[in-house]
Order: sequence, then C-alpha cells, then structure tokens
Amino acid sequence: MTEAADRLFVNGEIHTLAAPDETHEAVAVRNGEIVRLGSTRDVEFLEGVDTDVVDLDGRVLLPGFVDAHTHLTTVGRYLVHADLSTADSPDEAVDLLAERATELERDAAESDGPADPDDPVLGYGYDESTWDEDRYLTRSDLDRVSADRPVAAFREDMHVAAVNGVVLDRFAAALDAAPDETVPTDGNGEPTGVLLESAIDPIYEAFESGPAETREIVEAALADCAAKGITGFHDMVRNSHAPRAYRELDAAGELTARVRINYWSDHLDALREVGLTTNHGSDMVETGAIKSYTDGSFGGRTARLAEPYADDPEETGQWVVDPDELAETVTAATEAGYQFTAHAIGDEAVDAVLDAYEGASRADPGEARHRIEHVELADDAAIDRLAETGVVASVQPNFLKWAGSDGLYEARLGSERTAATNRYRDMLDAGVRLAFGSDGMPMDPLLGVHHAVNAPAEAQRLTVTEALRAYTRGAAYAGFDEDRLGTVAVGNRADLVALDASPWERSAEIRDVDVAMTVVDGDVVYDGR
Repeated sequence: MTEAADRLFVNGEIHTLAAPDETHEAVAVRNGEIVRLGSTRDVEFLEGVDTDVVDLDGRVLLPGFVDAHTHLTTVGRYLVHADLSTADSPDEAVDLLAERATELERDAAESDGPADPDDPVLGYGYDESTWDEDRYLTRSDLDRVSADRPVAAFREDMHVAAVNGVVLDRFAAALDAAPDETVPTDGNGEPTGVLLESAIDPIYEAFESGPAETREIVEAALADCAAKGITGFHDMVRNSHAPRAYRELDAAGELTARVRINYWSDHLDALREVGLTTNHGSDMVETGAIKSYTDGSFGGRTARLAEPYADDPEETGQWVVDPDELAETVTAATEAGYQFTAHAIGDEAVDAVLDAYEGASRADPGEARHRIEHVELADDAAIDRLAETGVVASVQPNFLKWAGSDGLYEARLGSERTAATNRYRDMLDAGVRLAFGSDGMPMDPLLGVHHAVNAPAEAQRLTVTEALRAYTRGAAYAGFDEDRLGTVAVGNRADLVALDASPWERSAEIRDVDVAMTVVDGDVVYDGR
C-alpha cells in the first residue's frame, strides 16, 4: 500500500522549470520530498487522514527561489537600523538617520538607563545616483545627526560609506594608514567623511553586531526572505557571528531557508584546519566557496576598467586585491579542494579572475564550479572564456535599475559601454552558466526577474522562463544543488513558491506579482493568501 503524503498542493498551475513548458496541476510531498506530480485527481490518491491539502486555487507554483549572492545580515540591518534606500535626497537620508538617533535615545530612556554615547547611529542602502543632488553623503551631513555619538551611512553597494566627525576622530590612526585614494579630502586636505573600499573595513568591523543582535538581524531577514519566495541563498558572510546564528537556528529546527556560507579568503587556513570543506554541512546549512574581491564598484568609481571612467577621465578604478595576490589565493583554495568565487565588476577585473582560474593547478574551473560575482562589464572574449571554462556567472539582474537613460551606468561609463553591461542574453547564447542573485539590493527575486525580462537593452532581454531558471536551477547549480533543488521534480526537496499571478501573463509587471506562499522542505514558512 502506498504511503500517504504529508501535504498536497492541488488545483494549481505548476511549472517545473525542468523541461520546456512542462506543467502539472498538483504535487504531493512526503518527508520534505516531492513524491508525485500530475493532475489533482492523480495526486489526491495520496491523501490520507492526516494529509494537509493546500488548494492553490489556480495560482502558479514554481521551484523556490535561490538567491545566489546576498549579504543577509546587511539585509537585516535595513530592517533593524535606518533604512536609507527610501531616501530621495541627502536631507531625507539625514532625517532618517536622525529618526534612528531618536529611537536609540528613546530605547535608552525606556530601559531606565542613560544613552550609551558609543552606541552608533547606522544607516544602510542609500543610492545617490537616484537623487537630483547626485553626491555622496559627507561628514557635514552626518554631523547634523549627532556631534556626540558615532554616525555612519553605507551606500547600498557597501563600497562607499560616510561618517561623521566623531568617527573620523576615533579612527584617525586607522584612516591615516589607509591608502590615500580610499580617504578623500577637501581643498584644505581635511577628510570629507567619505570612505572607499578598504578604508571602510575598520568602521564596519568596529560596529559589527554581537551574537545576540546578529541573531535578531538574521531572523528579521529570514522572515523577509520567506515573504519574497526565497527558499535558499548563498551568503557572502561579512558578519563573523552569522554562521553561528544559522547553525543554531538549524539545530533548533527554526531555519526557514537553506544557507550556503561563502567565507572570505582570510578564513581559508582556519577552514582547512577544522575540516569545513566545500559542500560540507547539513541539508540546511553548508559550506560554499572561498570569496575574494578584485575591484570595487561603479558607484564608487573603484571598479577596474580598461578605459577611464566617462565622468572622471583620470580614473580607471582600483585593485582591492592585486591580481597576483588573487592568483595565489585561488591556487591555494583550488588545490585544497574549495570552490572559489571572486567579485569582479569592471572588464579588467573580470579578465584578471579568469586568468587566475585558468592558472590554478588542481582542477579545471568548471569542475570546481568556480564563480565570478557580478560580471557587469565583460567583452566578447571574456564571455567566450566563461563558456569555455564552465565558470559560473553569478549576476544580479536588479542592477539593471542603473542601466536606464541618465542612470548610474551612463554617468560612469557613457552610453556605448552602458549598452555592453549585464549581457545576459549574450552569456546564455554562448553557453555560460548563469546564476541570479540580488546582492541584497534589494533581496527580491521577482524584481530581478522583471529587470532581466524588461532590460533597457532589448538585445539582452531574457524570456520569463530563462530568467526564472537563472533564479532557481541556475543558482542551485552554482551551489552543487541541482540534483535536489531548483526544479519541481520527483525526488527533489519540496522547496516551492506560489504566486498570485502568472509572470508569463504579466511579463511587463513581474515586479508587482505577489508571493502567496513559500514552502521549504515541505513546510509552509510563509502564507500570504
């Protein structure tokens, strides 16, 4: 006698994304695994006394979204600290930071204790490229928030930050030791309060959340993930307490998304010593790749370009990690059996990463599933090399928000190079492995799918199915998970998302489609019906 299912999803429009146009009406789940697909009538044969039957009422059901590149604790900080992503001017950003300062004062008063002058006012996610007054926040802006306690505001790419005078004074020694180009000064040689790249590190580390706040931040971000249909993500961990939070939640049975932890390259020796290798872990939390930078960002004019920036003819960007150092780290990680992933935005940086991967000795980059994060500007030769080597292009389609007329790309690169950014159609046609993620800007797969389908450069647009596959099976492949995640198939884990409308029928409005339900390992973790 066939064992009954734990849960049935019936009367739906189920797109498996495993084969072109393959659809079903119902799916059965047992012990977190998909055990049957077919018509509602066929699947209902697995209904038992204790089976939970979910009537999809015609909704679209897809494999759960896998975000191949995010920083979950940063996403959580938007929810806990000042969210500057909604600011439309420097003054509004200052107002949001001032509101956060007032919250800290109020929290201190309610706890019957004095406000801690060392408790920083932090804000995340501002994007000056969308403001009429297109400039970074500065010391003078943040001094208006407070002249007594530390204040820091991070641009959404985390490659640019602004700090007030308190922070500049407190970290004077560290900033004096930073490369000159990372601490801009005014006409009098005084720091403007703008910090770039490595100059941000001591600030970020000093204000890093402790274990308790990290747990709070992670839980807030996980709830947001569930509401967005995200059933798994690859975290480029910045917070040293985040892996502990994930594993504690997993052990308690409270983790609502699968996590692949990508560790910074300075953790390589420690990972080897404790035996945490790529793909080591549980069904819910596993070790991913070793992560490194090469260059910076277009927003900070620190992405490494072969030709100068359009709005700064003397600037071609920075090497955050020198190519020779990168090559040494890639070789060490590859020989130790680790997957490797490197941040590369500019064309010169993309070439440097491919050189490093091709020079590593232990295995070819495709077998190791090495990755390049972002690949925002890549020429034909680089795309061909990506296809030939099997290196995964882990890209963020939400970045296309900067590709419109008068957007950030056009300001930094000019119109000709803007048209050559984020070449997803060219990559797919060349046979490149494409994985979609968000970089947390914002963490919203349907927004990313919308941008990929409606890209400003019509020649680079993907079909709805192609974009959805990059956010499901493509991301699963980037994490060695394509045999259990990324498609709705018998034998796969039941990680699913139900949508209130069909993205195929609303291809011009995918960003407005609502998530109705999110399922992880057969359990409903979000129900917005």
